[in-house]
Amino acid sequence: MHWARGRFADRTVFGTIFDDALHVHEGDMFSNAWPTGETICTPALTWLTPCQPSKMLALWNNFHQAADKNGWAIPAEPLYFAKSSSSFCAHLAPICAPKAYDGRVVYEGELGIVIGRQIAGASAAEAEAAIFGYTCVNDVTAVELIGRDASFAQWTRAKSFDTFGVFGPVIATGLDPLALNLRTLVNGRERQNYGLADMIFKPVDLVRLLSHDTTLFPGDIIACGTSLGVLPMKPGTVVEVDIDGVGRLRNTYQ
Repeated sequence: MHWARGRFADRTVFGTIFDDALHVHEGDMFSNAWPTGETICTPALTWLTPCQPSKMLALWNNFHQAADKNGWAIPAEPLYFAKSSSSFCAHLAPICAPKAYDGRVVYEGELGIVIGRQIAGASAAEAEAAIFGYTCVNDVTAVELIGRDASFAQWTRAKSFDTFGVFGPVIATGLDPLALNLRTLVNGRERQNYGLADMIFKPVDLVRLLSHDTTLFPGDIIACGTSLGVLPMKPGTVVEVDIDGVGRLRNTYQ
């Protein structure tokens, strides 16, 4: 099943995507949603992020292939940062170059875990039950900011400019993420292609371990990190993050 949100006729709607139409639901996507019988053709929608997270937690150094290539040690625990909620950006919306920064900005195609119930200090079984589904993420980064000040790594600023937390277009449920493959296309040319089974910390482990640090709420996103093939974008660059069975997230950098 694929869940989505959008704007139509001056109202916000959500529901499931089937046969190029949104089948409108009411209630709570994560616990009690029911179909209204209304359908809206997807070309008539203005896409919104498929959920409204309180936070996005994103992994660094979570793929064996990238760690091997870059000479990074395998981490003993998840290494992650937070992206501000004001950075969130939907499918087909523009990614905007920051006015306060003129250095390189890179794309990072990633799998996103969508939390479906509130958890803290979860067991493995509780963590698995708390995963509602998966989405595509583009973890956009002002990469030169991270190490610009030798005394303080600026992960939050580099990752949290407006429109830098791109995810969508849908949340897919009922999938085994470790059986999936991710591709990132830049102006139609494949730049990333990696299997999600290469993750160091798998989705259930990420949810469990991060829930011991901070309470996770319905709609929160955990971006699982990226692998090889990250490159800078120029104005006009079209980036598509495509995950088997999940969907294709498409945005233009401006």
